[in-house]
Amino acid sequence: MNFTSFYIAFHDPIWVAVLSAALFFPVRKLIWVLYVRKKQKSQKTVSDDEKINLKKRATLTSVLLCIVFSYLYVSQVFN
Repeated sequence: MNFTSFYIAFHDPIWVAVLSAALFFPVRKLIWVLYVRKKQKSQKTVSDDEKINLKKRATLTSVLLCIVFSYLYVSQVFN
C-alpha cells in the first residue's frame, strides 16, 4: 500500500483530526474565559478550584464543538 492510496482512503479523518487539533486550544481558552466572566457576574471573585472546574467544563465543550465543526467543514469543503 503506497502513500497515495492511504491518503485517498483516510483523507477526511486526517483533515478532521488536524483541524480539530488546531482549533482546540484557542476555542477552549475562549470558552473558559466566557465561563469565568459569567461566574464573575454572579459573584465577585472566582476561586482557583472553581476555575479548574470551569476549565474542565470548557475542555469537554471545546472538544465536542471542534470535532463537529471540523467534520462539517471538511465534508463541505473537500467533497
